[in-house]
Amino acid sequence: MLHPQARALLDLIEERGLPPTHTLTPVEARAFYRERRFFTQPKPPEVSLLRDLQASGPHGAIPLRLTRPIGAAPDALLPVLVYFHGGGFVIGDLDTHDVLCRELANGAGCAVVAVDYRMAPEHPFPHAVDDCLAATYWVQRNAAALNVDAARLAVGGDSAGGNLATVVSLQARDAGDLPVMFQLLIYPATDMRCTAPSHQSNGQGYLLTSDTIGYFMRHYLSEPAHTVDLRASPLLHDDLTRLPPAFVLTAGYDPLRDEGLQYSQRLSEAGNRVTHVCFERQIHGFITMGRVIDEANAAVAMCAGELRRAFAA
Repeated sequence: MLHPQARALLDLIEERGLPPTHTLTPVEARAFYRERRFFTQPKPPEVSLLRDLQASGPHGAIPLRLTRPIGAAPDALLPVLVYFHGGGFVIGDLDTHDVLCRELANGAGCAVVAVDYRMAPEHPFPHAVDDCLAATYWVQRNAAALNVDAARLAVGGDSAGGNLATVVSLQARDAGDLPVMFQLLIYPATDMRCTAPSHQSNGQGYLLTSDTIGYFMRHYLSEPAHTVDLRASPLLHDDLTRLPPAFVLTAGYDPLRDEGLQYSQRLSEAGNRVTHVCFERQIHGFITMGRVIDEANAAVAMCAGELRRAFAA
């Protein structure tokens, strides 16, 4: 059954007549996503450092934001999470996920480098992949200047960002010169064909709809063949061996639920260490909604705990 707090949020959205994302232009959708965070997100927790940076990449400069946890000494060498935000590859930025990145930094005792990768439709696939991989390399190569430990580097993200984290992990494995020690995958998109059963059972009525997914995919994937490109649909990869340990979190009323479960199973069958947890009563996007959904705070704490354990291993 749907959590009463999630139900109340969905009812409020309907009562206020808030426009679905797929009815807006990308520019309008980005502004709306930024503005609505103030209603659902907790107050930003205090941290010891916030610094905006830039990485170089094949398509130009990539904005980053470094967050160091509360109480960390300026010269303390910290493990680091490179984080890719959600938003269907079309919306989202450093500010929409700033609270979550602060919470993860404080909870895991690590630095977080958030990546403001290029958005579709202005920059369609594979620009986001290229930016995220380049940013991860940049963090590794500049670890000393950032006071982070290149040997304890994790990647993570939610939704579209979870997709990008899986793809970066695969590309890092294949390259052999970018050691990633852990993947934090929060309701990741793993199959752009969108054929899993949860796309049907949860396709309407739970915030992220089939209409909105279609809107995102049309903007991100400029050619039909991109749907089955392994840099877009990592679930289709025939070799998922030798990948970093992963924590995969899904939501029961999410169209992406089954993709996350299927990817977790494929990773486990390939011999990787994987923990999968489904918040059965929750909707897509809930982890950033700790002001109005209590289970979001439990989910953040769980993610932070998994990161802390991975970094300590």
